[in-house]
Amino acid sequence: MNKSYTLGAGSMFNNKKLKVADNICLTLDQGMCLGLVGESGSGKSTLGKMILGLEKPDQGEIRFEGKDLVTMSKKERLVVRRKIQTVFQDCYSSLNPRWPIYESISEPLRNFEKLSAREEKRTVQELLVSVGLHPEDIKKYPHQFSGGQLQRISIARAIALKPKLIVLDEAVSSLDVLIQHQILKLLDELKERYLLSYLFISHDIMAVRSISDQLAVMSKGQVVETINCKDPLSSMKHPVSKQLLASILPSHPRDRNKARLTPSKGEMQEPFLETNVQQRIVRSGQTC
Repeated sequence: MNKSYTLGAGSMFNNKKLKVADNICLTLDQGMCLGLVGESGSGKSTLGKMILGLEKPDQGEIRFEGKDLVTMSKKERLVVRRKIQTVFQDCYSSLNPRWPIYESISEPLRNFEKLSAREEKRTVQELLVSVGLHPEDIKKYPHQFSGGQLQRISIARAIALKPKLIVLDEAVSSLDVLIQHQILKLLDELKERYLLSYLFISHDIMAVRSISDQLAVMSKGQVVETINCKDPLSSMKHPVSKQLLASILPSHPRDRNKARLTPSKGEMQEPFLETNVQQRIVRSGQTC
């Protein structure tokens, strides 16, 4: 899959093309989490936006449950839209400050479900409880919550329609370390409970590894390395991967030369989301 942007038409850049996705080929298996890491500007968020339909690739396919998201009609896309949700990095701006959180969480339900007022209220309250908040919180406004609580509300909204895939774009990077741990634990529990799949985008390799089944490293619009998270981080060989590992701060200065590892996940299953520039179906176990 390819994607380029044109830099400064009529300016000193002289319509220069900037490749943000260059021959990307990835497979995400149902019920699993694919972690995507890389430095700023590597193309991670652009890939997430293309999967969500916010950007369109210049070339290639994005196959979801066997269908190409790029070429499907608006009607078909509307059916798929409820199956793919997202949680953004900025939990403050992703919620309407003038709405009580009941309105924010119930909005997707009103768009796609036909529920009575009583059923809608009960569903919203159950969603709040599922992310560790209280049913009576439905009347509160965003400014009455902490950042971690707002991110829980964003997650509740994302799972409201029982999607198959959630794109998490730097979903914990704006939170402090303790809250990050709590949100990652919550995401892992919800993944098991609702059989969700995640595309977890971040620059924090340790946060990604703690929840992912497979880890992909991006640099300059390309996927330069992928590993199974049951393998040690020391198995990563690409220079960019080594730079990301070198940026990890140890728990104590004396341990700065020791690698930090986290528990790995199980093995991958059959894919249900694929990105492939060659426009062919990528089967589990093949490489591109």
